[in-house]
Amino acid sequence: MNRLENFPLSSEPQPLFRSSFGLIVVGFLIAGVLYCSVSVSLAQLLFPKQANGSVIELNGKIVGSSLVGQNFVSDHYFHARPSAIAYDADAVGGSNLALSNPELQQQIQERVIQFADKNGISVQQVPHDMVTASGSGIDPDISPQSALLQVKRVAQQRHLSEQQVRALVQQHVQPAQLGIYGKARVNVLQLNLALDQISSTSR
Repeated sequence: MNRLENFPLSSEPQPLFRSSFGLIVVGFLIAGVLYCSVSVSLAQLLFPKQANGSVIELNGKIVGSSLVGQNFVSDHYFHARPSAIAYDADAVGGSNLALSNPELQQQIQERVIQFADKNGISVQQVPHDMVTASGSGIDPDISPQSALLQVKRVAQQRHLSEQQVRALVQQHVQPAQLGIYGKARVNVLQLNLALDQISSTSR
């Protein structure tokens, strides 16, 4: 019959501790070093623009990112969606106000009237995306309809023809991803930068 004293304890360090420590080291090297290094290297090789924040440069100076919306208040520019966080990329989020909240309803009504007045349209024509803030607060895109409704105002302020500005908008319409995901959209920052370019060349 086997008895405990027949199996003397080893005087060597505990093998369980050594194997556990070894697994921790190996796991750290594979998951913490090798995987991250390979992922970053592949991203920089295959998608360098996206891996570096999709930044947009003008004359060697970073003016923003195609992923982050900006607040354009001048009538010379196309306006972006409202933001509940003042377009602060460090505080991404929405207003957390329910659709039935009176405060939100008042904000929407004020935005509807303001957008309609600025662009010379009726309140019934105002698109939803121009009066409601996105869930992130930094949505860089608006619908093609929202951009086209601003063409008249921008053209008048820039002393450009509406046809010229409308064509610029059409050039910047991005279709749904793979034709099925999401909806057609216009990046406001890219559109306004292109607008500055044609304005400077038409002077």
